[in-house]
Amino acid sequence: MPNALILFAAGFGTRMGALTQTQPKPLIKVAGRALLDHALDLAAPLALGPVVVNTHYLGEKIAAHLANRPEVQISHEAPDILETGGGLRQALPLLGPGPVFAMNTDAIWRGPNPLLLARQHWNPDKMDALLVMLPRQNAIGHTGQGDFLANDAGQLQRGPGLVYSGVQIINPVGISDIAEAAFSLNILWDQMIARGRLYGVTYGGEWCDVGNPSGIAQAEALLAQQPHATGGGDD
Repeated sequence: MPNALILFAAGFGTRMGALTQTQPKPLIKVAGRALLDHALDLAAPLALGPVVVNTHYLGEKIAAHLANRPEVQISHEAPDILETGGGLRQALPLLGPGPVFAMNTDAIWRGPNPLLLARQHWNPDKMDALLVMLPRQNAIGHTGQGDFLANDAGQLQRGPGLVYSGVQIINPVGISDIAEAAFSLNILWDQMIARGRLYGVTYGGEWCDVGNPSGIAQAEALLAQQPHATGGGDD
């Protein structure tokens, strides 16, 4: 069972405009707490081994924010940002071998803990990655047509439908074979689709994308409704 987590916190947050001129997006506060702390709250009930935060833009501010949390390690990307795939590959020595949890840090959840949901449904015999997905009507702030289609078994294909939430369990098989230093995990996902080993599980609660300034108010409105996703509840 996966026992390590990477939290993606390296991005520039350009859609946040002035809010990220002097602070990285993961430190933007929603309901009085940094987005990064909301993500770490979700990880706490799993009692995971390595928890790694990858950083690049204003990474020193994230490091200072985490200074009193020695259980959280930092994988700093320099001089260049490595994207999700390159960031995961660089962090693997800290994360250890085998499948890992991976989570974006720019979303707020209301409902079951998505990490626990992924752990409950993970099956390494048939999966190389398990993505937590949402119906579009439960993805607040998402303006696209969705990312994936799922068959009855949960296998994913590209197409309009379910929205990827930013939470997954992924076995980084093949990641060392990619030549580029900076690359998206989409490359691995496409390889997994070709092998029939990319799966999804649908989240039963609500999720808010905090990718632009309007998402802050939407996320705070979501959190004002109880319960919000913290611990407990595998389904």
